[in-house]
Amino acid sequence: MLDAATIVQRFLETKMQVHPEVVRYIAEKDDPGLIDRIIASVPGDTVVVSVRHIPGFHQDRDGSRFLTDPECEVIWGAAGTSRGTAGVADYTTYFRDRYQRLGECIRARTALMPIEALKKGSRYRQETCSIMGLVMEIKTTANGHRMVELEDPTSTIPVLFNKDRPSFSEAETLVPDEVIGVRGSLSSDGRLFFAEQLFRPDVPLTHAPFRSERPGQAVLISDVHVGSDTFLEETWNRFADWLSDSDVSYLLVAGDLVDGIGVYPNQDQELTIKNIYEQYEVFGSMLRDLPSRIKIVISPGNHDVVRQAEPQPAIPPEFSANFPKNCLLVENPAMVSLQGVRVLMYHGRSLDDYISLIPGASYENSTLMMAGMLQRRHLAPCYGKRTPIATGKEDRLIIDPIPEILHTGHVHIMGLSEYRGVLCVNSGTWQAQTAFQKQMNITPTPGRAVLIDLQTLGSRILDFN
Repeated sequence: MLDAATIVQRFLETKMQVHPEVVRYIAEKDDPGLIDRIIASVPGDTVVVSVRHIPGFHQDRDGSRFLTDPECEVIWGAAGTSRGTAGVADYTTYFRDRYQRLGECIRARTALMPIEALKKGSRYRQETCSIMGLVMEIKTTANGHRMVELEDPTSTIPVLFNKDRPSFSEAETLVPDEVIGVRGSLSSDGRLFFAEQLFRPDVPLTHAPFRSERPGQAVLISDVHVGSDTFLEETWNRFADWLSDSDVSYLLVAGDLVDGIGVYPNQDQELTIKNIYEQYEVFGSMLRDLPSRIKIVISPGNHDVVRQAEPQPAIPPEFSANFPKNCLLVENPAMVSLQGVRVLMYHGRSLDDYISLIPGASYENSTLMMAGMLQRRHLAPCYGKRTPIATGKEDRLIIDPIPEILHTGHVHIMGLSEYRGVLCVNSGTWQAQTAFQKQMNITPTPGRAVLIDLQTLGSRILDFN
């Protein structure tokens, strides 16, 4: 059993004190990894680690006690861990953190050279070597080649991907601010790097997903949009009836619980509930009608009443006060463990960026872009595009550790596929086609849910239309 002195010392090493109740809890669990999970989940300015920082804990309604479900834990993205928007000084720290952490994945595959050293060392010219950096700018040359400006902490260099080389097809999918490695050679004048091979952080080919040792089922949904005149109430009621008769243990909702207020121009004309508090009141009542034995994990989306910048905080107490006690509110994104099976919940706002930047990408094939997130090991690499990002001292959108399941929504079109052992689920919507979607020729696939067997990771699409 872990002794109290060891536990306290581990927190002191990170310049944090720890509450005696937390020490007792960790000692009882006798799980050394729990200390690391708690440290990883607390805000950066934490001085004293309290029981509210323990993944999986939530406070009872009367504030008198804390409850936990050891089979459902928050690995990261627990409520209260996101920071306010950062100042200008944090931008450098933010991107350096991204470079360092994702760079570790690339360094494991090839020896790398700093760009500045490469440019200054004439002996390296026209010799094969590898460099790594953030993609700063992407252009297509007059001859149809791909030119990429790559930056590491030492310098920048233009990298040419020849259209007649195998690496060109991968270069066509490059997006700004992702971290890549490139193998190739320097031009004779030292001004240009000719690419032969492109490396991304990626999911290792050896990745083996974890499977639960005991039976368990989880249902994945998103984009309920309560309050919209296109919310499918009867379809939802059929889903609720099915849940009541099922053996499901977990329900995960990946954002856009309600339609919100003022999200887009003239939205009030498409609302049946025009008060944001009432929208959440109705959503809460829908959850209270579900079996209390089901653990419900809820993260926000861009229609919800939190800041737009990611990571998004959990739904605030003043809007979730009437949610049932079996609800666990997390941030967007968040990684939760269901009986040891890790599920990365991300609403999916960055899918808009991928569609606008990658040739051939479409809303109808969202799982292809989800595979792209896994290849880049990042949920939203592009800064300054459609996805607002709150920079901080660390990049909270990096995919680490690798989940068994990546769960998104946002695009309202069901998608299901697998990438290197990771199940990619886009869970559709509970809203019929909107006027905007009709204008954009987007046909949603509402009224569906994805059922996951936690022992086998097998999946099944359930249709309640």
